Amino acid sequence: YAVNSILYQRGIYPSESFSFEQKYGLTVLVTSDEKLKAYLIKILEQVKQWLSDLVIEKLVLVIRRVSTQEVVERWQFDIKCDKSAKSDEPMVAEKDEKQVKKDIADVIRQIVASVTFLPALDFQCSFELLIYCDKNTELPSGEWADTGPQLVSNSVEVKLKSFTTSIHKVDSLVAYKLNPNE
Repeated sequence: YAVNSILYQRGIYPSESFSFEQKYGLTVLVTSDEKLKAYLIKILEQVKQWLSDLVIEKLVLVIRRVSTQEVVERWQFDIKCDKSAKSDEPMVAEKDEKQVKKDIADVIRQIVASVTFLPALDFQCSFELLIYCDKNTELPSGEWADTGPQLVSNSVEVKLKSFTTSIHKVDSLVAYKLNPNE
C-alpha cells in the first residue's frame, strides 16, 4: 500500500489509475492499472517470500526523470530481521497486531503528508523498485538482476516513522532533490 500511495501522491501514474480501499483503518489507494498491478504483484510476492525467509534488508522505490534518467527521489525502507526467529518452532506474537497495523497506518499517513514538503515533479517520471537482500540470497531467474544504489545527487533526507513487528523492524526515509526542475 505504501508503494501505491507514493506512486499516486507523486503523480507517477494518473489519479484515475487508482481506486480506494479500506486497510489499516485508512482509506488507501490501490492501482487499477492492470500492467502496474501485475508488476507489483510479481515483485511483492517475491518480497513476501524474502521477508518470511528473513533475508531482505531494504526495499527502495526510485523515482527518476524520464528525459535524463536522473534519480530525483528515493524512498527507502530499511528492514532489520530478527534472525533468531528463523527456527522451526511457531512464532509467538510479541507485538500486538492492532499496534502493528496502527504503526503501518502512521507510515502511510506520513507518505500522504509528504506532498506538503516534497517539490512538485513537473516532468514525466518513471519508477523502479530495488530490493536488497543479504549477500547469500539467490536471485530467481528471469527479470531479477544486481544493480547500483541509484542515489539522489545533492539530496535532502527526511526520516519517516519506524515500526516493528514480532520479527522485523522497518525504518523509512525519503531522499529528494531540492530543486528537481532545474
